[in-house]
Amino acid sequence: MTDTTKEVTFRIRRFHPNNDDRPHTQDYQVPCPPGMTVLDALWWIKEHRDPTLAWRASCRMGVCGSCGMLINGSATLACNTQIAELKSDLVALAPLPNFNILRDLVPDLTTMFDSHTALGPHLIRSDPEEQENPTFEYLQSPEELERYLQFSYCIKCGCCMAACPTVATDPVYSGPMPLGQAHRYNSDSRDGGFAERREVLSSERGPWRCHFAGECSRVCPKGVDPAKAIQLMKRDLVLDFLRLRKKQCPTPAAGPRTGARDPEIPEPPPRTA
Repeated sequence: MTDTTKEVTFRIRRFHPNNDDRPHTQDYQVPCPPGMTVLDALWWIKEHRDPTLAWRASCRMGVCGSCGMLINGSATLACNTQIAELKSDLVALAPLPNFNILRDLVPDLTTMFDSHTALGPHLIRSDPEEQENPTFEYLQSPEELERYLQFSYCIKCGCCMAACPTVATDPVYSGPMPLGQAHRYNSDSRDGGFAERREVLSSERGPWRCHFAGECSRVCPKGVDPAKAIQLMKRDLVLDFLRLRKKQCPTPAAGPRTGARDPEIPEPPPRTA
């Protein structure tokens, strides 16, 4: 161990469904040089102390969202968290709360993705033929892009769901990730699926159960603001109920092939088999 390497205790909540009746904690002493992340420490433990330790990870770059976990009481990504920044000789790790535990630090995110799927997290259009076989581009202005851009940065890590007090007490509520992504598509000028999503959004699964605690936005590792998305969604639902919401009518960058074209948009090459 070098002069700059610090020994840190990792207190990890363990659970194996075949062997344990309930979760328990286990301590590991880990030498932590400067720059070492929590994910690096987990790999060190697995390679040098305990090969049975389980967690979920992939990219190591804060992109995939797989390594979300509770680190010293806060939901965040293990790959983005340097041990030195925690300023503690004890690092407590646990799986994300508000989810069932599959094993050790691996949460079962099925409920989150089921709610996500139920809200149609994709562009929904009234012209499916044009969507499947596009003939023109659907351009957006910078202002139209700005309406949904930050919400598109969500990596579905589940940290916001783990921090949400409503998710903790209400099994019906969809939660900040699914609702934030529903707003992302409702705000997209190319989308026309608000009416289809409205059935779920107007129910108990929708945004009305949100107490606006704001914890979801505080813990998001990508700087997304799902709390804002949920409040904007409430506004849109009220305006829709009052029939004051402007309907989005996506239009192509140019008219039909038989009509006038924008001279700045070149004619697409003919399709070949």
